[in-house]
Amino acid sequence: MNLVGGYPFWLLKSGLLYNYPALERSVKTDVVIIGGGISGALTAYHLINAGVKCIIVDARTIGLGSTCASTSLLQYELDLPICKLKNKVGLQNAVTAYKLGEKAIVSLIEIDKDIRSNELQRKKSLYYAANKKHTEILKEEVILRKQNGFKVDYLNKDEAAKQFDINVPGALLTKYAAQTDAYKFTHSLHQASKREGLEIYDRTCVISIIEDKRSFILTTENGCKIKSKRVVYANGYEATTHLDKNIVDLYSTYATVSQQFPSTFNFWKDDVLIWNSADPYLYMRTTNDKRIIVGGRDVEFIQPLKRDALLRRKTILLKNDFRKLFPAIPFKDEFSWTGVFASTKDGLPFIGEIKGKPNQFFALGFGGNGIVFSQVAAKIITDFITKGKSKHGKLFSFDRI
Repeated sequence: MNLVGGYPFWLLKSGLLYNYPALERSVKTDVVIIGGGISGALTAYHLINAGVKCIIVDARTIGLGSTCASTSLLQYELDLPICKLKNKVGLQNAVTAYKLGEKAIVSLIEIDKDIRSNELQRKKSLYYAANKKHTEILKEEVILRKQNGFKVDYLNKDEAAKQFDINVPGALLTKYAAQTDAYKFTHSLHQASKREGLEIYDRTCVISIIEDKRSFILTTENGCKIKSKRVVYANGYEATTHLDKNIVDLYSTYATVSQQFPSTFNFWKDDVLIWNSADPYLYMRTTNDKRIIVGGRDVEFIQPLKRDALLRRKTILLKNDFRKLFPAIPFKDEFSWTGVFASTKDGLPFIGEIKGKPNQFFALGFGGNGIVFSQVAAKIITDFITKGKSKHGKLFSFDRI
């Protein structure tokens, strides 16, 4: 399916960074990863570094699926705050999910340094109340987070105005977040893993997977065979075709990026990541080349042509949303795009094996913080493959629904 419409900024900025061949011969490996976006890249990085032989195959050119459309905000928060998530999964599980997100950001920054990518920047995150009623939720949330060791502060209306020059009822300031260019970071991961033995094939569509005793035989569109002991699905919601039940709801989100500001222009304090408590929520960030990205205005997934037809109208609405928050900043849009994302009923991703399908692993980092979930999934799947178990596998298992 067509996952992206419009002009994704990261792809326009960087172009096709590296060439990867299509698979034109039959091969054997320990693990085959289906999907070469950020989820597949992180999974391969961890497996290769654990000494596991693996290859990546992707039906598209590498990075041209959801990865190039990501706005690349890295937050440990899920789409639901702990005070709401606990009602779905229990307080301890909600806190653990948030802690794993926080740890994932730390790990991603370390990985960025290890591969010398320089594509991740540490930031703070400002979560503001979309209306006065939501301040009570934020106050409850800050208490829960502080009780569980998170570094976070509540800002009232006056404090938010003084620190960030915005007129909002209240806000929650998180001390740990980050931002990146998911498209470039994905390619950096691939190049680092390739030097350690990873084989990467794009434009290689797998049309059948047959279990053969203790291995799998994958057949590609051009008739090549891949024999592998294990299969990892890291191709997002497209992997749900291999599941027996519907586990996600599909949405389309919209994003627009401003024209470049002068190098001396100051946006807002610390260039924090900003998002709000609305449903769907508004989110924004700055870029290294002095632009602003604004996203949101999500709709239930519709046929790609109709989704794309809404792009201009959604861009105007997003510009207006930004101008209401920062009326003094002259936002002029330059590129806009739209992409598909998936959401689960409890806000948690699905990671690991499915009952009755041994040695087939899923890295489905659904939700608003997909890159963070991709890191969590990569670690859990690596533990399953190298150790036979994972401490946190149950939390994200398919059995929970």
